[in-house]
Amino acid sequence: MRQLLRTIIASNALIGLVTTPVAIAQPRQATPYDTADPMIGTGGEGHTFPGAVAPFGMVQLSPDTDTTCQIRKCYGHAAGYRYTDPTIQGFSHTHFSGAGHSDLGDFLVMPVSGDDVQLEPGSSDDPGSGYRSRFSHSTEVATPGYYAVTLSDYDVRAEMTAGTRVGVHRYTFPADKAAHLVFDLRTSMYNYPGKVLWSTVRMRDDHTLTGCRQTRGWAPDRILCFAMRFSQPLTGHAFVDTEKNIAYKGFQGPGRGTDTVAYRQGRALVARLDFGKLAKPLEVKVAISSVDEAGALNNLASEPGDFDTIRAKTKAQWQKALGVIDIDAPQATRTNLYTALYHALIAPSVAGDADGRYRGPDNQVHRTKGYTFRSTFSLWDTFRAEQPLLTLIQPEDVNADIIRSLLVSQQDSPFGILPVWQFQGRETWTMIGYHAVPIIADAYLKGIKGFDADEALRAMVASATYGPYGDLKDYMKMGYVPIDKEPEAASKTVEYAYDDWTIARMAQAMGRQDIAQRFYKRAGYWRNTFDPKTGFVRAKKSDGQFRTPFDPTAINYGSDYTEGNAWQYSWFVPQDQTALFKAMGGDKAVVAKLDQMFDYDNSKLDYSHAEDIAGLIGQYIHGNEPSHHVAYLYDYAGAPWKTQGRLKQIVDTQYKPTPDGLSGNDDLGQMSAWLIFTSLGFYPVTPGSLQYVIGRPFVNRAAMHLPNGKTFTVIADHMDGAHPYVGSVTLNGKPLNRSYITHREIMDGGTLHFVMQAQPNKTWATSPASRPYSMSTTRSQ
Repeated sequence: MRQLLRTIIASNALIGLVTTPVAIAQPRQATPYDTADPMIGTGGEGHTFPGAVAPFGMVQLSPDTDTTCQIRKCYGHAAGYRYTDPTIQGFSHTHFSGAGHSDLGDFLVMPVSGDDVQLEPGSSDDPGSGYRSRFSHSTEVATPGYYAVTLSDYDVRAEMTAGTRVGVHRYTFPADKAAHLVFDLRTSMYNYPGKVLWSTVRMRDDHTLTGCRQTRGWAPDRILCFAMRFSQPLTGHAFVDTEKNIAYKGFQGPGRGTDTVAYRQGRALVARLDFGKLAKPLEVKVAISSVDEAGALNNLASEPGDFDTIRAKTKAQWQKALGVIDIDAPQATRTNLYTALYHALIAPSVAGDADGRYRGPDNQVHRTKGYTFRSTFSLWDTFRAEQPLLTLIQPEDVNADIIRSLLVSQQDSPFGILPVWQFQGRETWTMIGYHAVPIIADAYLKGIKGFDADEALRAMVASATYGPYGDLKDYMKMGYVPIDKEPEAASKTVEYAYDDWTIARMAQAMGRQDIAQRFYKRAGYWRNTFDPKTGFVRAKKSDGQFRTPFDPTAINYGSDYTEGNAWQYSWFVPQDQTALFKAMGGDKAVVAKLDQMFDYDNSKLDYSHAEDIAGLIGQYIHGNEPSHHVAYLYDYAGAPWKTQGRLKQIVDTQYKPTPDGLSGNDDLGQMSAWLIFTSLGFYPVTPGSLQYVIGRPFVNRAAMHLPNGKTFTVIADHMDGAHPYVGSVTLNGKPLNRSYITHREIMDGGTLHFVMQAQPNKTWATSPASRPYSMSTTRSQ
């Protein structure tokens, strides 16, 4: 292009049209919106979906490549779509982004052209055996809020967009073939016989369907309803109950009035919807509600407009949301980071209707007052970095909505405790700990308002003292969870202790010294499972003895640890790393042990039975959360250059801008939030401490536009592969000789300036006074 311009300029000069040089514009970096790539994580073990969703949207409208798997075999299809699959089964309206478990996939729609309409999905090995279709990745387009693909077996162009509570399909059919939709109420992820307990479909007129279904899956009893409106009238339909193999054909032809009304109920419903030959695209607008059909209809009406209107509105929302951080970095890094930011803003999802109604953990309908009910809380994952990221980049009302939703869920809970792993208001009891507690405490300590602090503290204490949950009864009585009474006892003890520390921090800030002292004591219970002889956190029996035999590399579900082993869990004392390091033998011993962890030879180990164990660097497992803070622990031992080296090792090997670019499940944004923080040069090792531990940046420059109107900028000089270490750091022009920054320093705005260099600086931030928070040394902060 530049040579062409020079030729034109030269030619024009010869004929007198140009007498002065013309400046040639330099290419501009793509916008954040155009840089984010929803295809990242759709292959490998990322478990993300490529379809359309608005920021924190209730509807995630996305293709499903296979929903015919059975329970645990569904792990690879937890998000419905898997990049390596050759066919698309249809497009459903609910999906998890990067979960380590499968569910959702509600209300699948598949466009079909021609006269032969099959009502079974068939096999991906034999696409003609059912309604699924082959496709090519070359026809796919995926951007935030929009997805498109050509279904080659039907010659149908399928497009998807989504608003907050609606999803909109647009199908362009061949003009010479009849257009149909298959609407399948039987399918979902996490399939097994009897998963769908009951479903209904109702034709309200020749443009509108409504209905509900009740499922038993990951959540034991979940109700979801829909309202579906077509841009063109139905010319015919058939509702089929395949359990009884009975079809209700309904009306045939373009009739109007009461003769078009049809209703069907059963456990295995599928519908054929006919539109005849179409001269223009068919739009299908769908809203969902966990309350009832009226709620779905109201949600449908709450977001008026056609496909292009909804798409434009959602695009504007994503442009604003992704523009919160301006990033200057190599293209691959920018793609990874803006995609990570996109993934971090999908959940917690809106779960309440436009009129404020929602379905709670008690399976009853409630109504909010002045806020939006949100759900999809993968708390064991997201308390670490995802939720702390939202406190920095989201408006206060969004963060307050999250806290109020947690609190109202505790009030609605039959057990009176905060959510553990909740979606659409329904509790799954998956994973361990009571990690809604650090999310609430961290928000309160950061000054986020909009919720009742006294009410929050009561809810936190209630969750931490509910004896039947995870054997808290014995934990409170004995100071640890005994392995002969409760599985995964070693992990539960250390995670409970951290959660207890966050209760103490919030209580202290509120002047509730009675509660603070009680929970500071419990925050030290990690000591009861630390074995000084082996240097590992271990499971202990009721008689006070450690369980044997002991293998620190063993990973088995339901054993001493949760999705990990002693190597990962022995570092989980974020509230008091100084005390842990002292117990381990001091700084030198800790640095050696951390090195041993990262450099461990796994060649004789087999973890193929453990689905979540991915992204191994020795015994460091980046694809699962218990390891996420470990690289930063060198800072606490006075060796920050070691943190810098390990972070480069992790970033270089665990993230890439490709469909298989995530080494493990994104876990509702946690893997992504880790990358965002790390690339900016700091990470919230201990949410609730109001500190971020400094690592090293991976961007030339990044400007974070804060909700209070200020900007916090990170600059890195000499940012390239030849300069992996931090030489010096300044904050607002003044030397920063500690390995952490505070939340207040970020929120005040300013500039964090790194100078990178080729060799480690072994004098920067090494003294005990320069290290991050530990309870035993800096409780008063």
